[in-house]
Amino acid sequence: MSHTRALASFLAELAYEHIPASVLDRTEELFLDWMGSALASQGAHPSPLFERYAEMMGPGEGPSGILTNGKGTSAYFAALVNAAASHLVEQDDLHNSSVLHPATVVFPAALAAVEEGGYTGRELLLASIAGYEAGIRIGEFLGRSHYRIFHTTATVGTLAAAIAVGKLFRFDQEQFLNLLGNAGTQAAGLWEFLRDAADSKQLHTAKAAADGLLAAYMTREGLTGARNILEGPQGIAAGMSTDANPARLADRLGSRWALTETSFKFHASCRHTHPAADALLELMQRENLVHSHVAGVVAHVHQGAIDVLGRVVIPQTVHQAKFHMGTVLGLIAVYGKAGLTEFHSYALADPAVKAFGEKVEMVLSPEVDDAYPARWLGRITVTTTDGRVLHAAIDEPKGDPGNTLSRPELEDKFRRLIDFSGARTPDQGEDLIQAVWSIRDRSDLSILTRC
Repeated sequence: MSHTRALASFLAELAYEHIPASVLDRTEELFLDWMGSALASQGAHPSPLFERYAEMMGPGEGPSGILTNGKGTSAYFAALVNAAASHLVEQDDLHNSSVLHPATVVFPAALAAVEEGGYTGRELLLASIAGYEAGIRIGEFLGRSHYRIFHTTATVGTLAAAIAVGKLFRFDQEQFLNLLGNAGTQAAGLWEFLRDAADSKQLHTAKAAADGLLAAYMTREGLTGARNILEGPQGIAAGMSTDANPARLADRLGSRWALTETSFKFHASCRHTHPAADALLELMQRENLVHSHVAGVVAHVHQGAIDVLGRVVIPQTVHQAKFHMGTVLGLIAVYGKAGLTEFHSYALADPAVKAFGEKVEMVLSPEVDDAYPARWLGRITVTTTDGRVLHAAIDEPKGDPGNTLSRPELEDKFRRLIDFSGARTPDQGEDLIQAVWSIRDRSDLSILTRC
């Protein structure tokens, strides 16, 4: 367990003063992006189900706020509801090589615990960075085989959330080892839900954040956990992976800030669709094509895209449409974008989008697959109605670190997300933006969760 112990040691010793300014800046940006994703789901199924569950089972009021209704509750239920909400509209961040959505599990747990314990903005940032750095490395450690069956954000997310809260509690190395055991033994989440258009994806992130928080609070009380849950013969890798690489757990700790490698989502769909969507958009603009000029589209993809997107044959819901390559490319072709409005207004209702989607096929590309998951390449071949065969290639989709969203672009995205749901007024939105940009200097963070 030498690699696990090295990770636990790093987490215990990590201090705010060790964090480069660029990492703190990016953490604030990821936090704003996460808040927008959560607020955009206000009122949308199944978010109210989680709110009602929290109201039924939790305290009627409490120190930790629920973003989508402004109510106070316990830290546990705030983490549960906010994590469910922030993974619904498919606008939350993704780290490529771990295939992990860190924000939707790390920030809900950390923020809920911060509000419950009266911690500062600096402590929130430090805790969140710890959760990102560890969660990303654990996702990379489990390898590609894990993601084929298990939803990494559900499984690894439980550990990432726990680590963030453990850092708030100033755990030492031994406590982090116990924490990993207590969180890891709860890790779960299977991709089968996609076949049925089920709501389990939100349950995945809700439970990951809440169970991670539970593990941290119980470890603080003295509950011990399996000390080698990651690398042990009956641990997570043994049961959930066939290509685990323990060295990834301690990869360049303290010099490689994996958080800064995280991508923002530009399109409101599964990240596996983004490279092809960007490539198709580039090709249609370059060739001055409209959707009626297209006879067929081949999206050259990695196996992970086929494993996830291939489960959705005919989308029955808007959320399922976000995991259907044909629908996503249909929106790009017909409307030039695949945002929340396009999905909710046209993905299932516009015959032109459906017709275009039926022209799309996914084909495994050795080039794209070899690059994945470190790089998510976009490769498209389009056959036109007049017989031309056209190609486009995108090496860094919009939102990737090398093609990132600037602060003004993130602010614009945030405004669009809260406008979509009506969760906050424009003035409230501006107050939230400024609060996040000054979060490291704040001791009271209640403005973030209260309407």
